[in-house]
Amino acid sequence: MRNFDEIYQLAVARKGEAGVLESLLHPKSQAEIADMPDDRFLALMTKCIFQSGFNWKVVEAMWPGFEAAFEGFDIGRCAMLHDEDFGRLVSDVRIVRHGPKIRAVQENAVFLSDIAREHGSAGAFFAGWPTENYVGLLDLLQKRGSRLGGNTGQYFLRFSGIDSFILSHSVVNRLIAEGIVTKAPTSAKDKAAVQAAFNTWREQSGRSLTEISRILAVSID
Repeated sequence: MRNFDEIYQLAVARKGEAGVLESLLHPKSQAEIADMPDDRFLALMTKCIFQSGFNWKVVEAMWPGFEAAFEGFDIGRCAMLHDEDFGRLVSDVRIVRHGPKIRAVQENAVFLSDIAREHGSAGAFFAGWPTENYVGLLDLLQKRGSRLGGNTGQYFLRFSGIDSFILSHSVVNRLIAEGIVTKAPTSAKDKAAVQAAFNTWREQSGRSLTEISRILAVSID
């Protein structure tokens, strides 16, 4: 496994200069995450779920309609959605009419309500999660959330500004090139190996998971 400085120089070489690469980086501060309203986490979960397997630009263009249809993603209201609401929403032309994904909004509102009750707010929970166990947060999203496994959960955390890595095709290829895994990590053993590698690179570089992930992604063809 290369020292992180070597991988960083590969990424700089591909982007042309360090300034260009640095402009692609940086997560939010813990304080910024802690201050995010619970409804914004539900909104971002929903956007990532609807974008999964669908045209992202279409979802983005329709997003004002989503905000209106789900009443600003207030988690109390969304957690109380019932059959009559689902019947209305699956016919609402302002949103993508996908029944199971609409149902996930209600299920994730319940999930976030539970998190907020346990930790004071969703933001406090996410801000306080230990970075060195990021894969544990991914597992929690998959187990307690709805449709938040795989890349969907990873993109939700990234778009929320939470320090994160995304196991994109490019990142996985770099991990394979460094001998950390032999394929996309799905087993607990491989996920632990990936987390250990990122923790090592954090110690070597002083950089965040987000920065390291993006540097890995642009360090390989």
